[in-house]
Amino acid sequence: MDYITILAQTSETAAAQNGAQIVPLDFIYEQITSLSWFQALITVSFGAVYLMYGWRIFKALTVISFALLGLYAGMWVGGQFDKVFLGSIIGLGLLALLSIPLMRWAVSILGAVAGGILTAGLWYACKLPEQYIWAGGLVGVVAGGMISFIVFRIAVMLFTSLGGGALIVTGLLALLYQYDRIQEAPTENVKQMLYNHNWFMPVLLLASTAIGIILQNKLIKGSKDWSL
Repeated sequence: MDYITILAQTSETAAAQNGAQIVPLDFIYEQITSLSWFQALITVSFGAVYLMYGWRIFKALTVISFALLGLYAGMWVGGQFDKVFLGSIIGLGLLALLSIPLMRWAVSILGAVAGGILTAGLWYACKLPEQYIWAGGLVGVVAGGMISFIVFRIAVMLFTSLGGGALIVTGLLALLYQYDRIQEAPTENVKQMLYNHNWFMPVLLLASTAIGIILQNKLIKGSKDWSL
């Protein structure tokens, strides 16, 4: 028996014992089902703009992304001292302000994170041990980070395409969920695909991200005034 088989069996046994959900499927499904028809359409529309023209507004998107990161980090730190609100405000403002003078670094970090998300998705899609999904993500973080620091444009296209693609996928699945609900015999196609097929979400994210990168690359090449 080889080491990979042993590793897989060990991780599966640990998962069965702990009953912990590594990939946040419940959270993803909750976001999909919480959207109304109108909200889903808005999400798809904004995602399309994000996916195709994120390179034009990447500075604002970077500041917003780091502000949200600071918000959650501040909430966690503030929670340790019973100062959740104060911590969230300080974290939000601090990371948002830091991302402006360190824009190139901030974008490259987002590009690395996007790479990690995509490779972690591939790990999950291939039904590799979920307990070690961080290893798959780490590969993408390293690869995405190296490419992003070398070719800045790739970092911009990578994180904006992934962000826009995620919004479009979420909105479209929400619309499908709403459609299923109004049928004479309501179905749960979205839930079944999400929970029963590991490849479902990763493939949708990879496909939408690839489309975004291709479109943005063409648009950037045709723009003479694009720069950091």
